[in-house]
This record gives sequence, structure tokens and C-alpha cells, in this order.
Amino acid sequence: MSEGTSSNFGVNRLRNFVIGIVAIALSLTLVLGLQTSVNSESLEAQAQGATPLEVALNNGKPTLMEFYANWCTSCQAMAGDMATLKQEYGNDVNFVMLNVDNTKWLPEVLNYQVDGIPHFVFLNEGGSAIASAIGEQPLSIFEQNLTALVSNNPLPYANSQGVTSQIETSNPVVDGNQDNPRDHSN
Repeated sequence: MSEGTSSNFGVNRLRNFVIGIVAIALSLTLVLGLQTSVNSESLEAQAQGATPLEVALNNGKPTLMEFYANWCTSCQAMAGDMATLKQEYGNDVNFVMLNVDNTKWLPEVLNYQVDGIPHFVFLNEGGSAIASAIGEQPLSIFEQNLTALVSNNPLPYANSQGVTSQIETSNPVVDGNQDNPRDHSN
């Protein structure tokens, strides 16, 4: 081996070593970053700690009802804000979570015309829907709406719409089918 060849071999070896260290560092950063970016308040945990719908409709407190799904990226993105809101307003407002993938909630999905999620319905103390919000909403908007809800004032950001995830159904919609709720106007 000539002196130039052994020098190139050393440089290549050093370069490969540095590339390997950088790859390991980037991999660790990515793994740790993903673990810390996953919300500590998962949708599942929030749903388990939510007020049951039957209780919320009968306890005389205003209610924020959230229609969600575990696969919904917009729902997941808002999970941290919803946990913050529950901590701040939980004594004065019922927080109800209804998973649209659970057929048990189909009557509510139809009643509140849920066709995108997250879908939020604001209910007064008597359980009547007074406003809704669809899609991702800033925390400040929810805070103002909940403050108004608690004080029985009009919601400043009622019926707003943000980024949503469309509900996926396993039943295809057939035009002209009278069993399809959207065809009843014909």
C-alpha cells in the first residue's frame, strides 16, 4: 500500500466514524423528541376521566361536549389544550367526550350533525345546545367561550370552524337511497 492510499483509508475511516456518530445522535434526538412531543394527556386518558353524558345532562352545570376519535390528528393536537381547559374550568363545566367510532353515540352524532371532528357542542345548564365549534381552535378562543358559558353570556366565538378530520364510515352513501339522512330533502 502506498502512503497516499493509506492516508485515504484513514480519512475514509474517520469520515465513516463521524457519519456513524452523527446518525446515532440524530436517531436518539428523533426518538426522544417523539416521546416528549406525544401529549401527556392522551385522548384515551381524557375520555376515561370525562363526565358521563347522562350525568352532564342532569347536574345543572354547563357542558362542553367533544366528539372525537383516537385516530383524529386534530383531536390529538388539541388534547393538551383540552386538558388545560379541564383543569381551569372543570369545577364549573362538564367535559364530555364521545368517540364517534363507538356506535353507542350514533344518536348524538346524528342529532348534533357531526360530520367532521373534533366537533364541540356547548350546552347550557339545562342541557340545550347553544353553540358549536368544529375543528382545531386556539386555546384563547375556548377560554373566552367557556368563560361566557359559565357566566351564562353569549359565546363570543360561537359556531366557528377550524381544521377537521373527516369521519370515515364503512357504509357507502348511495344517491337516491331514502335511508340516507342527507337525501330526505328530496
